[in-house]
Amino acid sequence: MKIFADYHTHTIYSHGKGTIKENVDMAINKGLREIAISDHGFGHLLFGVKKKNLSKMREEIDKINQLTKKIKVKLGMEANIISRDGKLDIGQDTINQLDMVLAGYHFGALPNNLIDCFQMHGNNFLARYFPTIDKKARVINTDAVVAAIYNNPIDILTHPGAKANIDTREVAKAAAARGTALEINSSHGHLTVEYIKIAMKEGAKFVISSDAHRPVDVGNVTKGIKRAQEAGLSVDRIINAEE
Repeated sequence: MKIFADYHTHTIYSHGKGTIKENVDMAINKGLREIAISDHGFGHLLFGVKKKNLSKMREEIDKINQLTKKIKVKLGMEANIISRDGKLDIGQDTINQLDMVLAGYHFGALPNNLIDCFQMHGNNFLARYFPTIDKKARVINTDAVVAAIYNNPIDILTHPGAKANIDTREVAKAAAARGTALEINSSHGHLTVEYIKIAMKEGAKFVISSDAHRPVDVGNVTKGIKRAQEAGLSVDRIINAEE
């Protein structure tokens, strides 16, 4: 199995350590044909892209694509799911400027309102200590993720299950229906082998990503490939893989 694209990489525009060009140069050195720069959505309190920088990122990526044919560079964004009814922290005006939309759940993202803050962040925090609340949080998290998939043009759902407990089967059903790829994240350890097997049965597509926060980690997807192989996932189900 060969991975020809890494669609989940971060730069200094959020909390990565390298520039767009440094990520691109590393991707070229590792033989990738495509890379996406997918920094955090605006609503992340600590790491969100500043709105004023989005046009700068777009211009920089367009310029790189004009100067080289060695690789295709895409502007993505790892949007944050901020409400139980699946709202993201980016709107259609932002989506129109992107080549790819990634989305996931993060504790650092500002929820849509106080009720959603308690239902999502509050319950997920308490779920670490109380099994009964974990069951409740699982339902809330699943509702939010499924709604986000149905209500937004999400290309990739990032690290499902890594930040919050979800019903993988229900999420996979929605992802399969909407053509959203489930990420096998090489940094977070999710999807797990068990969850990959569950999602496979529902017809979902997958993507294997590095979630690189340093240029040197761009294309480092060995752990993700290993989990995919252990689950018996075929290459044709992975949108960025080939034989």
